[in-house]
Amino acid sequence: MDRQTGDSGTLPPINFFDLQAQQARLRTRIEQRFSNILDHGQYINGPEVAELEAALAKHTGAKDAVAVGSGTQALVMPLIAMGLGHGDAVFLPAFTYNATANAVLLASATPVFVDVDPDTFNMDPENFAKRIEDIKKRRNLRPRAVIPVDLFGTPADYPAIMEIAEANNIQVLADAAQSFGGRQGNRWVGSIAPVTATSFYPSKALGGYGDGGAVLCDDPEMADMLRSIRWHGTGSDRKDSVRVGINGRLDSIQCAIVAEKLTIFDDELTRRKEIAAIYESRLKGLCRLQARPDNTESGYGLFTVAVEKDRDGVRARMQEQGVPTAIYYMNPLHKMPAFSEFPSSDGLPVCEALADQVISLPMHAYLSDAQAHFVCDAFEKALKG
Repeated sequence: MDRQTGDSGTLPPINFFDLQAQQARLRTRIEQRFSNILDHGQYINGPEVAELEAALAKHTGAKDAVAVGSGTQALVMPLIAMGLGHGDAVFLPAFTYNATANAVLLASATPVFVDVDPDTFNMDPENFAKRIEDIKKRRNLRPRAVIPVDLFGTPADYPAIMEIAEANNIQVLADAAQSFGGRQGNRWVGSIAPVTATSFYPSKALGGYGDGGAVLCDDPEMADMLRSIRWHGTGSDRKDSVRVGINGRLDSIQCAIVAEKLTIFDDELTRRKEIAAIYESRLKGLCRLQARPDNTESGYGLFTVAVEKDRDGVRARMQEQGVPTAIYYMNPLHKMPAFSEFPSSDGLPVCEALADQVISLPMHAYLSDAQAHFVCDAFEKALKG
């Protein structure tokens, strides 16, 4: 078989994500879901919310799940529940999406940026420990929480990070916006850390048709507090505010969509892993593949590699061959104007280097083997200039 043409002679266009193919698979069921919601009329807090929360908890092994309005809310609300505020330091990698830093600031805490490991692209535990000591010496902030980010689908090194956090009385909130379906040891993402935030943005491996997210946790008191916070901090009667809260609700329609997508998630994850296996076997030695901590499996929310020379040229040459790519992320957080008042004392060299090197390849469950091989052929050709 010709890798570039496949069995049928001509490959269909390669999409970076493919929500249309997935929608075709589920459309009839989702339309029935819409009809059911129109019939019962509970557009907010309908039965679909509890259904999704129970399904998420069962799927991940978490003790509870709380559906919220976005992935950012899934980060902000646990920080509020933890009682963080002015003078509290929250450690996070600088090589990630800006929502993680925004969440810290929205909770009135202070972000402290940590460098990442050059192989896993995730938070470097050694640099995390160093940042803690830096903050203790400065004495102007209290080390209170850490947000490891599971970048591109690969869980962070939680055994090392949680050991450091426990030794310093620091709470752990996992940012799993890209890693749903990943696992570490015998724990799925959602049950690895005490509290985990995830996103249902449409392009995520488990996404809705709008904004949405969830918090997974192992503490019933935390879950109860989150349910209060998402409804403006009201008590069980929803009349009086018992704490500061926000409108953090996820509507019934989005819960129904995500619940329906969850029924095919394992099948899609299997396919993502098959595509990743093709990429890894073909690209090994051509670029730096993202490494994984021991006993860790990726959820392959994205498939990202590091190209040390002419990344942008490689990307342009792949586009000429009909292969779309993306860059996550072009600028580390400590270099962004909004976060310029939170610089690192000695720089974050790995974050800065990766921002010039990473390139994400098409990754979704509806790529054919022939398309995956064509992506690899295009990548190899693009490297040669």
